[in-house]
Amino acid sequence: MVTSTPLVSVICLCYNQHRWVEEAIESVLQQTYPNIEIILADDASTDGSRAVIERIKARHPAIKTLFSAVNRGNCAAFNAAFHESKGDYIVDLAADDIMKPDRIEKQLARFDLLDERYGVIFTDAEYIDAEGRFIRGHYAHLRIKGLLDVVPEGDVYRKMLSRYFIAAPTMLIRRSVLDRLGGYDESLAYEDFDFWVRSSREFLYAYVDEPLTLIRRTGGSMSAGWYKPGNKQLYSTYLVCRKAMALSRDDGDRIALVQRVRYEMRQSVLSDNRKEAILFYRLLKELDVLTFADRIFSTINHLQLPMSGLRDLYHAIRYR
Repeated sequence: MVTSTPLVSVICLCYNQHRWVEEAIESVLQQTYPNIEIILADDASTDGSRAVIERIKARHPAIKTLFSAVNRGNCAAFNAAFHESKGDYIVDLAADDIMKPDRIEKQLARFDLLDERYGVIFTDAEYIDAEGRFIRGHYAHLRIKGLLDVVPEGDVYRKMLSRYFIAAPTMLIRRSVLDRLGGYDESLAYEDFDFWVRSSREFLYAYVDEPLTLIRRTGGSMSAGWYKPGNKQLYSTYLVCRKAMALSRDDGDRIALVQRVRYEMRQSVLSDNRKEAILFYRLLKELDVLTFADRIFSTINHLQLPMSGLRDLYHAIRYR
């Protein structure tokens, strides 16, 4: 039970998601929690999304709409909407995802039990396809694949560095966290990893063990292009790892960072992202942790041996 009713700003970012944006907004309008503002920002869609958004706005005039003249990317589009928001708490919702009706109420109830050191509440999630059919549960999948046992809470900085475990669309964020960080870093191609690393260095995280968001997976999803040669997200990951060098405080932090950098270096080699492989290798060298195996991977990269086909086959068997 929520003991107060602070304003929650739901920032819904749309880029070529005309098929699903109305359903996403309806899921916000149907929340059991009463005090919500909706900011619907279109990042220069080319698929007719703007016309759909204008129809939504006509039916629900209280919704704030923002239309970008040029595609600026998720980070800049979110920051523009964030600056227009008034909420004490923020949800970053993609226009193809769906919130279950009691999501915000349950997350705020969890915040009510915590002190100001806690900046983010995240939850479990379910993945759906383009037609809304169930694919899998988020944490059930991670557990089945042996990628996670217990969901981390509290001081999760090292866990954030070393492995992926949060479904980003599930987060409810205190405004003070984003104010402290200055929003998302607009120089990056994606926001999640950078936000997690920087925010978890200063704030604690808590978890609600329920799948309160449906996350849509389509061929056009950002995650679908991960590790494809030339994908800009991988270079952004490298930049965040460099940031983490300055943020890390002790040997435990450093070990977590090395684990992430080594993983990204090897994935870069195996996905034929040769420039990024060199950058991550140099970072391992700066950290003074090069192993014989690291040098073998570097040699494979230097020889430009094609590896992406083998990697795709392994991942299809191991992770899907």
